[in-house]
Amino acid sequence: MKIVFLDRKTIGEDIDLTKFHAFGDLVEYDFSTSQEIPARIEDADIIITNKCNMNEETLAGAKNLKLICVTATGTNNLDKEYLEKRKIAWRNVAGYSTETVAQHTFALLFYLYENLAYYDAYVKEEKYVNDKMFTHFAKSFHQLAGKTWGIIGLGAIGKRVAEIASVFGCKVQYFSTSGRNHDSQYQEVDLQTLLKTSDIVSIHAPLTDDTLHLIGEKELSQMKESAILINVGRGPIIVEKDLADALDRGIIAAAGIDVLDTEPMSEDNPLRHIKDSTKLLITPHIAWASVEARVRLMDIIYGQIKEFLEK
Repeated sequence: MKIVFLDRKTIGEDIDLTKFHAFGDLVEYDFSTSQEIPARIEDADIIITNKCNMNEETLAGAKNLKLICVTATGTNNLDKEYLEKRKIAWRNVAGYSTETVAQHTFALLFYLYENLAYYDAYVKEEKYVNDKMFTHFAKSFHQLAGKTWGIIGLGAIGKRVAEIASVFGCKVQYFSTSGRNHDSQYQEVDLQTLLKTSDIVSIHAPLTDDTLHLIGEKELSQMKESAILINVGRGPIIVEKDLADALDRGIIAAAGIDVLDTEPMSEDNPLRHIKDSTKLLITPHIAWASVEARVRLMDIIYGQIKEFLEK
């Protein structure tokens, strides 16, 4: 049995994969281009990959291939019709990062909500040394309790964020982008109502035809000037040019995002010019990537392979 991991670095080098050798040979590549894949998997029985395209072009020569495991929830990189035609099974992973993404949502929020970038710089620039007052009030902030938190996308992560926001004393309301997820604990509203009345808006939806460019100029203009927008869903849900304009013009107070239209960030990204960290915080798609989440991810992949081979 030969297992080929085509883009091992996408789960981090600090995750131990030793146990996968119990299945046979494990061959690991840091990254693989579409041109490199055919030669690397021609005698593979199982492929593990995160982002590599799995289609006729890359898989035609893989005569032994039986299973593809995707180390992610999204499977846009799989040509499922071709895989079905070849009778190649596939698996993806869901639910492994719920706690971690919820945690990162609040990390982004509090950094912006309490103006921590400003206060950190104030102290490190030694302006607090021998200051006249023990408290510096230049950037005011508010308590979270009593504020309205609007959630776009009430899947597993959205529900976890709702639970935590409630513990902080927020009034939680939500808009279901699919129309399928409902929870009587929280108020369900339409998107316009959510945007107009929320102090914090966080996005936890997948990218679909319904969510592509869901938040653009019109929607941003409906939000409170004091509102903070968080996106840990998918980058193209927000029109980045419109978000940059809204931040430049003070239409909303701030945005914290972990996902972008193009990843890694492209040179022409309209958010690049915003250097004020009290207005914009961008993290490089790390919301999912705690050590625990990545270990859990690969434990699930291990279990999927084990189950498949035991059939």
